[in-house]
Amino acid sequence: MNEPLDSLSANTKTTDQDEALLLDTLKHYFGYEKFRNGQAEIINSLLQGQDSLVLMPTGGGKSLCYQLPAVLLPGITIVVSPLIALMKDQVDALRVNGIKTAFFNSSQPQEEQEQTLRDLKNNVLDLFYVAPESLFLLESTLLEIKINLFAIDEAHCISSWGHDFRPAYTKLGILKTQFPK
Repeated sequence: MNEPLDSLSANTKTTDQDEALLLDTLKHYFGYEKFRNGQAEIINSLLQGQDSLVLMPTGGGKSLCYQLPAVLLPGITIVVSPLIALMKDQVDALRVNGIKTAFFNSSQPQEEQEQTLRDLKNNVLDLFYVAPESLFLLESTLLEIKINLFAIDEAHCISSWGHDFRPAYTKLGILKTQFPK
């Protein structure tokens, strides 16, 4: 089923065929019959190349909003995530569902990191999870691959007033300049 989406309508209205493809993908990879409130609109926006800011409660289905497009779009979705345990849990769950995904962080042995980077360069992944601190270490690799979108997860970590502050998040704005599409 993992066929890159080349035919999604380029206009802002989705066709019945587009909606059927989204629902088929949702069922096939994630096991759901229908989208939660707002998910289909967010996904369509991303599939049409629009930037999106998604605010949903914990457990509201934010991750699906970038994971489903990652399966359909040609190239790789880069997910910036600050939590190693969350990365591992999401990657494990996605792999069980047949989605080609990997993560890169300091908890991995060097051999595993090297294999992950080879997979990234060889375009065998749909999703690639990386900590914000590691993202810019991989800049030369990222410039070599086709990236279909960036998802910044746990973006509340950008707030310098919170206990979760991660200074690396403040540098993520440069992604829009380095990767304009």
